[in-house]
Amino acid sequence: MLHLKGLGAIGALVFHHTLVLVLLTRRCEGESQVIGPSQPIVAAVGDDVVLPCHLEPAVDASSMTVEWTRPDLSPRFVHVWRDGVELENKKHPSYVGRTSVSVNKLKLGDVSLKLSRVKLSDEGTYRCFVPTLNRESTVTLVVGAVSSLIISLMRTENDGVVLQCESKGWYPEPELLWLDGEGKLLSAGRTKTVRGPDDLYTVSSRVTVEKRHSNSFTCRVQQKIINQTREIQIHVPVFFAVWKWRQNKRKMKNMEDFNEDKTNLDQELEKEEHLKKVKVEVMTIWKNHKNQLENLRKQLESQLEEAVETVTKLESTKNSSGLQFTFIRSFYNGTKALPEEAYQELGKRNAGLEEWLKNFEKQLQTTDEGITRLIAATEQDKAQGNPEGQSSPREEAEEDNETTVLAPKEDYYSEPEIKAQV
Repeated sequence: MLHLKGLGAIGALVFHHTLVLVLLTRRCEGESQVIGPSQPIVAAVGDDVVLPCHLEPAVDASSMTVEWTRPDLSPRFVHVWRDGVELENKKHPSYVGRTSVSVNKLKLGDVSLKLSRVKLSDEGTYRCFVPTLNRESTVTLVVGAVSSLIISLMRTENDGVVLQCESKGWYPEPELLWLDGEGKLLSAGRTKTVRGPDDLYTVSSRVTVEKRHSNSFTCRVQQKIINQTREIQIHVPVFFAVWKWRQNKRKMKNMEDFNEDKTNLDQELEKEEHLKKVKVEVMTIWKNHKNQLENLRKQLESQLEEAVETVTKLESTKNSSGLQFTFIRSFYNGTKALPEEAYQELGKRNAGLEEWLKNFEKQLQTTDEGITRLIAATEQDKAQGNPEGQSSPREEAEEDNETTVLAPKEDYYSEPEIKAQV
């Protein structure tokens, strides 16, 4: 009897634990799980994106606490929903004003987070946590950036042309490919990749297109992680036509420039030739002027010698014999002059001839100096014309040639006929 009582106690204890275990199991089976996506979420810079997270089975979560966090941030909170409101003061500053949850969806067990105006810095792993259920899930966000392509004709090489393709503003780093009209890869130069201060990538590449290739070519830039592709297609004949037109236009422009340069050069040469002719004429004027002065000086010297000789003869005759002189031809309207007056007149004539000779010596010196200046000017820059406002060498020569010369009066060139009477 005692043994039976012991077995009954043990059975009761086992039954009690079994019942508790069944109840706990049923309770766990009734609680919701937090479910997230199995694949990363991809978003483009500037777009809005939803990070999926929901309760299964669905229950009303509008009164629950929902926490979205990023473990790599400090503070780690991205969005906190508690007691039916968002706690803005707990979230990271970079997410202020950019996160939200839908109250209507919360009632249906959808605790997904909407992230607006995605940035490159938003990329990372997010944790969706419901403290009431002590359940969580993670969401990986991959942020990408794409951009348009630009293709251009760089230059020609033999029978082909060099094409360049460039695209700015990609993330993550993309790859660039060249394809022919049949979709086959072309052998191109190494792709140049540059990462800017905004963490966006710029890629560019060149390829030589030959005539044996098809007329159509494609430049493709793709990023497999974010599953984004951009491409642009061109037709070589169009570029050949444009290139040929540009070449012809450049040749015409070069020809026009050549003709203009030739015209300017011809004008400069013509101006230089004219200047040479003017300088030759000026040299001739100066030399003729010098020759005239030389001849005039000789005449003056001869007249002076004759005057001196005449005065000497008169003085000798007057002192030795006291003869009286009579002028056959008078200097003053044919009237007879006294011998003393004739002597005085010859003295004046002698002094005048000496003064004129001095003046001609000065004029001759001026002529030599002018010739020297002209020669020096000729040896300077032959291509340079006369500055505006200055007289030409010929005009200067003519001005110098017009220098006043005190030429002797006509009757000084003829000797007075003097007859001595005893």
